[in-house]
Amino acid sequence: MIKVENLCVNYGGIEAVKDISFEVPEGEIVTLIGANGAGKSTTLRTITGLVKARSGSIKYMGEEILGKDTVSIVSKGITLVPEGRRIFPDLTVLENLKVGAYLRKDSLEEDIEWVYSLFPRLQERHWQLGGTLSGGEQQMLAVGRALMSRPKIMMMDEPSLGLAPLVVKDIFDIIKEINKRGVTILLIEQNANMALHTADQGYVMETGRITLSGTGKELLENSAVKEAYLGK
Repeated sequence: MIKVENLCVNYGGIEAVKDISFEVPEGEIVTLIGANGAGKSTTLRTITGLVKARSGSIKYMGEEILGKDTVSIVSKGITLVPEGRRIFPDLTVLENLKVGAYLRKDSLEEDIEWVYSLFPRLQERHWQLGGTLSGGEQQMLAVGRALMSRPKIMMMDEPSLGLAPLVVKDIFDIIKEINKRGVTILLIEQNANMALHTADQGYVMETGRITLSGTGKELLENSAVKEAYLGK
């Protein structure tokens, strides 16, 4: 679905991504794991057109999208749940969800009901301001808002960051449920254990390069991954 080839990105004068290549097959959950500063977030931001690449190729369903603007990329069915949630604190839950559908001209009712079925707490708080929600509820809202664009592929940047372990489990259960509904997932996550247990395929990024790849199960059993990321 997405094919990244020989991607190089300079970010703030630093070579943040160094000639990486990877694929995200349709219908799968793919994860990029690695330490802070490895280039994971820069990679996602480049795919969505928020960061310009120095060289390389990003193809979506066979079409080159590198260099296209963010609105046209989102309109093709690619969406990003950013690190830190980035919800609108002064808008209600329902208003935040409707913002996620700003490119759509059709009825939103069915999709709002789907989001509420995934996140019943959002339905209970639909008139509450986003900024008054807990961290876990804000993450649910960020995911729900992204779903409102009816994405074919959802990219998620650190969805478990700063959340309690029970909430993290809930978020990953929802990721799997969204994937079962036909949405392909590209996931960046510092919780390597949860990410690799969830993902079909995984890539390890270190200082801007991809150093390992394999199925989630293969990487869970890799001794270097265990030592560096799983605390074993």
